[in-house]
Amino acid sequence: MLLFIAGVLSFLGSTLHTALTDRQIPKLVISETNRALRGPIVSAEGFRLVFSQKLYKAMVNTRNIDPDKRELFTRLFSIYSGISEKDIKKRLRAKGNVVLSYSIDANRAKYLKELARKLRLLKVFIPYKDRNGRIIKYGLSLTESGESRIFSYKDILTPVLGFIRKREEEGFTRPVGVKGLEKYYQKELLPIQNGIVRGERDIGNTIILDGESFVKPAIDGMSLKLNISIGLQKAVEAVLDRAKSELKAKEAIACIMEAQSGRILSLATSNRYDPSNIRRRDYDSLNVSAVEYTYEPGSVIKPITFALLLKEKKVNPFDIVRTYGGRYRLGRKIITDEHKEEWMSAENVIVYSSNIGIAQLAQRLDAVEFTEGFRDFGFLQKSGIDLPYEHIGVMPRVTQMRSEIYKATVAYGYGMRATLIQLVRAYNVFNNRGKLIEPKIVSEIIDPMGKIYPVEQNGEPRQVIPPATAAKMMNILEKVVKKGTGTKAYTPGLRVGGKTGTAHIAGKKGGYAKLYNSSFIGFANDKKRRLTIGVLIREPKKRYHYFASMSAVPVFKQIVDLLVEQGELKPDPALSNP
Repeated sequence: MLLFIAGVLSFLGSTLHTALTDRQIPKLVISETNRALRGPIVSAEGFRLVFSQKLYKAMVNTRNIDPDKRELFTRLFSIYSGISEKDIKKRLRAKGNVVLSYSIDANRAKYLKELARKLRLLKVFIPYKDRNGRIIKYGLSLTESGESRIFSYKDILTPVLGFIRKREEEGFTRPVGVKGLEKYYQKELLPIQNGIVRGERDIGNTIILDGESFVKPAIDGMSLKLNISIGLQKAVEAVLDRAKSELKAKEAIACIMEAQSGRILSLATSNRYDPSNIRRRDYDSLNVSAVEYTYEPGSVIKPITFALLLKEKKVNPFDIVRTYGGRYRLGRKIITDEHKEEWMSAENVIVYSSNIGIAQLAQRLDAVEFTEGFRDFGFLQKSGIDLPYEHIGVMPRVTQMRSEIYKATVAYGYGMRATLIQLVRAYNVFNNRGKLIEPKIVSEIIDPMGKIYPVEQNGEPRQVIPPATAAKMMNILEKVVKKGTGTKAYTPGLRVGGKTGTAHIAGKKGGYAKLYNSSFIGFANDKKRRLTIGVLIREPKKRYHYFASMSAVPVFKQIVDLLVEQGELKPDPALSNP
């Protein structure tokens, strides 16, 4: 009886142990997660500028590899993975679970999964018992490890595209936008939903898809389609690269904006980098200078001042202004002109860029008209461009603008700071019949189902000046190109106008250094299309080429020629008026 009771108790104990202990029995039902990816960024022509692809981690338990077939495993894995046999052998020296690679791309992962199945058939993997007596049957496994962000064209359209950093998310590496479009549209680009597949498995550990299985699809992030054509962008960047080299400049920047829609057709710089391989020397190039670099714009501000005078009916283009032979004292300040004329018409103050003339005309505006007028043109506020970290610039307060000196200096572009995109947007008011609009780089956002969400203006375009005033300013800016400081920008068959600006750069210890920023902001129009274009050359050091007429204007002309070559503008002899 005692032996019988002992046997029963032993049986019950064994059964209880088997029931409660975690056993290495293969699961009949398994699940797999299919992680969704970040959305792509696409050019106007449909080329993928940036996209994501999955990375996989390849693991193997070295104890499961048949010692007699280790060489076979090494050779086949090397062929399928592209990793050298030497590296594989080195990693296989460790015992237990070994990671052979963290960065297998999707294509190689597909072939390696097929290889894992073939290796099982070849009996390369053998079971073994661990210390607890459990039988371990592992082979080659591939699991999703992360997401790689691919920049297809390396440095083209940087830093506008921006760059990413990596973040761990439940053992999966995700890219996160840090600058540029990657940062601004972070929410839209993020993956929407990870996929899940759950069901019974077959002997090869593959899920059997039948009526009992559960499938939730992965939904990737949305796509961004740009207004920028990769062909035009690349050509503009080549022009700026040459300009930077020839002028020995710190940077050359250009922006092309469609006047009526606000679409940015190109936003380019000579200072670019490869987002996949950022080096220490690239740090100064990570910012989008067109929206983050503020500078005293110089004479390109004069047309804004003149437009406010026209709007308030405080000047007539044919008024006569005394310019004192090129030297004029205002309080303690001496104002000088390059053109040493005694008298000028008011419009010629702009055409020949007279500091003396605009300094006197500016006194006709009161402090409120001046400061609020500049605000109406988009200064001291963000332009609305779809890029992060935009600067708003600097301008004297209303109380300061009661001073004659402040009025004079701000009227010709000193004592204030602005970005290139603010200046292009302000000049676009002239080219858009007096209306202020927002510049936009992205044209539409497309969800994974193909539904399109156009990127639109925030509110209606604002009427800043009357259409008649805008038309007068267009005529004056055309005269700048026909006979003033911008003659090198003239292109037959197009309406071309603009204004030069050559501005001293303030020194770190006060006063002005012997360095300049040279700009030309203007427009180039054919019968159907109107484009507003801005060029900024930062600190050109080539002798005598710091003048905008010698640096920024020729670059503007080359960009207009590109627009003609690529069919963006079509010259018409009827528009020619030398």
